[in-house]
Amino acid sequence: MSIPTKSNLSPWQDKLHEIIYEADTKAGKYFDIGLLVAILLSITNAMLESVESISELYGAEIRIVEWGFTALFTVEYIARIISIRKPLKYIFSFYGIIDLISIIPTYLGIFITGSQSLATIRSIRLLRVFRILKLAQFIGEANVLIKALKASKPKIIVFLFALLSLTFILGTLMYIIETPENGFTSIPRSIYWAIVTLTTVGYGDIAPQTVLGQTLASIIMIIGYAIIAVPTGIVGAELAKTDTHSNTQACPNCSLEGHDDDANYCKFCGHHL
Repeated sequence: MSIPTKSNLSPWQDKLHEIIYEADTKAGKYFDIGLLVAILLSITNAMLESVESISELYGAEIRIVEWGFTALFTVEYIARIISIRKPLKYIFSFYGIIDLISIIPTYLGIFITGSQSLATIRSIRLLRVFRILKLAQFIGEANVLIKALKASKPKIIVFLFALLSLTFILGTLMYIIETPENGFTSIPRSIYWAIVTLTTVGYGDIAPQTVLGQTLASIIMIIGYAIIAVPTGIVGAELAKTDTHSNTQACPNCSLEGHDDDANYCKFCGHHL
């Protein structure tokens, strides 16, 4: 069996990968801290543009600054793609999608007025702070939570479909019990009431007036409290099964993290770290 080579990237691409993806290195830490500062400033800039009094005075300057940040993040996004052996792994990863979405609003603003305000979505990129500041306990817990959510996905999907069926049944029952005069004018509107009641939100815009309807509503409210605990229990059970790792090293081949601290090869693709 052949031993995987360290990288098929050129030396400058390897160096770029080390700076961009490796929070463990000095250069990588400085790069990510600078990136976080740029993200915070760009979010502040987008929020200032929404303030009418400031926008009227400095609108042109704010837009110039926003284009500057967008150009910076665009170059960074391209650099991330060219510094990894399998670009699609990054492009379709969680951070890859978020990085792309964060630069789209400004370009979209050319065609749709006001869409540039969506630049505040860049705040999601601040999740990188856990890697950058080497907060190992947070890194480990974040990895545990992600793994637990992924493992819980099939159970939660089944639960959501069962809940959806329940709301259809309860909404239909309430439509039969109550009258249009009480606000239950159709099955879809009654299902809306069932969802609001089952989730214990209780807007109060529609309320049952008959004794039978109020009895059913009381039962639904009690069921709602029980249902809230179900997804918590599903995810909690998976959390108990998951190990914690604080290693922040990203594989130069597949860009995935979560390796053991003493790992020499990626546990996902087998590439040399």
